[in-house]
Amino acid sequence: MTQWTLDPGRYFDPNPAQREAARSLYADIVSLPIVSPHGHVDPRLLSDPDATFGAPTELLIIPDHYIFRMLYSQGIPLVSLGVPARDGSVIEQDHRAIWQRFAEHFYLFRGTPSGGWLAHALVEVFGIRQKLSGDTAQAIYDELAAKLDAPEYRPRALFERFNIEVLCTTDAATDDLHHHQAIRDSGWGGQVLPTFRPDAVVNLETPGWRDHIARLSEVSGIDVVDYTSFIAALEQRREIFKAMGARATDHAALTAYTAGLSGVEAGAIFARALRGQATAEDAVRFTGHMLIEMARMSIEDGLVMQLHVGSYRNYNPQVFARFGADKGCDIPVTSEFTQNLHPLLAKYGNDARLSLILFTLDESTFSRELAPLAGHYPSLILGPPWWFHDSPNGMARYFDRVMETAGLYNTAGFNDDTRAFPSIPARHDVWRRCACDWVAGLWVRGRIDEEDARAMAYELAYGLAKRAYRLDRA
Repeated sequence: MTQWTLDPGRYFDPNPAQREAARSLYADIVSLPIVSPHGHVDPRLLSDPDATFGAPTELLIIPDHYIFRMLYSQGIPLVSLGVPARDGSVIEQDHRAIWQRFAEHFYLFRGTPSGGWLAHALVEVFGIRQKLSGDTAQAIYDELAAKLDAPEYRPRALFERFNIEVLCTTDAATDDLHHHQAIRDSGWGGQVLPTFRPDAVVNLETPGWRDHIARLSEVSGIDVVDYTSFIAALEQRREIFKAMGARATDHAALTAYTAGLSGVEAGAIFARALRGQATAEDAVRFTGHMLIEMARMSIEDGLVMQLHVGSYRNYNPQVFARFGADKGCDIPVTSEFTQNLHPLLAKYGNDARLSLILFTLDESTFSRELAPLAGHYPSLILGPPWWFHDSPNGMARYFDRVMETAGLYNTAGFNDDTRAFPSIPARHDVWRRCACDWVAGLWVRGRIDEEDARAMAYELAYGLAKRAYRLDRA
């Protein structure tokens, strides 16, 4: 059987001159530390020095919506993949059977970003030398299971092996951060920082919103009984997050709509929400107002503000009813930024103390709106291609549509936005290769010289992300 290997020139242009230039640039930056300033790794994995990832399926299949989304699209039931159901459905408990089913359908991932990440994880991280298929499934399962039991494959060991300089998690505003405190108390040297995400208390339509408000009261020590106490509790939680090392906040919204409310208007909406009487219009207006409030807080406390726009969450009602959120059913929608962000930018956009990193699932806005906005406002930075566009083709489109107008230094470099810990080096490697290939194209065409090319490759791999998230500051 042919040994499974990865092409060392993958993602580089076939043109010989550009390919050689890309290889040279990549050699300069391949060993730089990984800066992972935004993602969804569970801090519990790193709070316990003896923590393990569990079975291969628990690491690579069951929690990863990128994987089971593709399998579901081919008619494979989620229960057969061990995905937990909240309606009491019987799910597959045999991890070997789940792995076999996945391996028999591994061909579905050919040419996809997920296929590339999986191949990198299996070959480069776990040293698998047989290509995954139905025939090799059980032998590979045995090899993975044995390695996952070994100390060198525990989360902290891989964190160090991956050369991660800093990893930022995403944590609810109501999280008590005890896992982050445990990491600190352990004396381990890995830098794992929280990120403040207030969506569940800001979005009035969040299921169980009033329960989240009660939890906010509990963790903040402030009895949230009205809008004024709500703002005070959020500001207190931000202070706690910042004291634990947080550098950023994170906000998700269907649209980029912002609109300021008076204190009286915001208070009235919040009071209706506490009574369970808030309308859908109330929710939209309140979220738009709170984005402006969060920008104000970021100017005051220095936390970078991230805004992710354009995902219609839980689009498939049957899957949501059976399995809950984050089950591969989120679909991009058309977005608009110029009008929607204007109230926020009119108030705070010219203040360089604000750092607002924008992400979108609507690529048509890159050249039409986002690049011109970031190329003007000192507060705006463009985040990298996100989610469905975190791919070689998506990155190429991003470089083509954004850089000429926004300029390289008004972008945020790369973040992996991952829940799948072993895919972190794979995702950064794809970005670094694609970035070097894009820069090499400018170099061989004479648009930049070698000095600029090497500086740009460094920034894209490392420098931009550190500065955008203010990780270069004490």
